[in-house]
Amino acid sequence: YPTWKRTLARRARESQVKRFCRAQAIQRRLEEIEVTFRELEQQGIKLEKLLRHDNESPADQQTQWTNQLLYLVQKKNNLMTEESDLMIAVQELKLEEQQCQLDQKLRSYMNKEETLKTPEDEKAEQEILKQLVEVVNKRNILIQMQEEKRLSEL
Repeated sequence: YPTWKRTLARRARESQVKRFCRAQAIQRRLEEIEVTFRELEQQGIKLEKLLRHDNESPADQQTQWTNQLLYLVQKKNNLMTEESDLMIAVQELKLEEQQCQLDQKLRSYMNKEETLKTPEDEKAEQEILKQLVEVVNKRNILIQMQEEKRLSEL
């Protein structure tokens, strides 16, 4: 078993572990965001009730509650933006994993001697290459979306 094949296999495993760790971190953050959403929602409900039903409070107090409510809305919008970014990252991880798997399949076909390849092998190799190009194009679209979003935020 040649050294370069072992190296490729090791690197593939390492990148798979990295993707898995990133996916776990993203999942944890999405769960944290969900909990924070619920907390913000509860705080918002309390403030809204105070604003609607406590008309006897001083104007300063009502202004303070309104400012707190606006701050909660801003926090919630920031979390929604972060959640959107994380969902894009999840899609990118899925496509990255798909690309890695297709790369490995394609390498196995390409490493086969041309004289030993059957017509089915050549057809399968072309199909995998086609799928690989599709995955790369999808990843490119995601990257373009992220870049456009980043530029629009600036």
